[in-house]
Amino acid sequence: MSREELQAILGLSDRKSFRERYLRPALDAGLISMTLPNKPNSRLQRYCLTELGKQARLALA
Repeated sequence: MSREELQAILGLSDRKSFRERYLRPALDAGLISMTLPNKPNSRLQRYCLTELGKQARLALA
């Protein structure tokens, strides 16, 4: 998913706040990964759940 899609699902509108409070911590915790890790600012950047993220999602369900 793109950053915009993630923000829309979570109902968040502030881009900077989303990056600082949600996106960066999820990346640092290994819950999500970048599809283009060598180009973090690419307009084509997408994010996907890692195995750890999938396990966490199942634990919350």
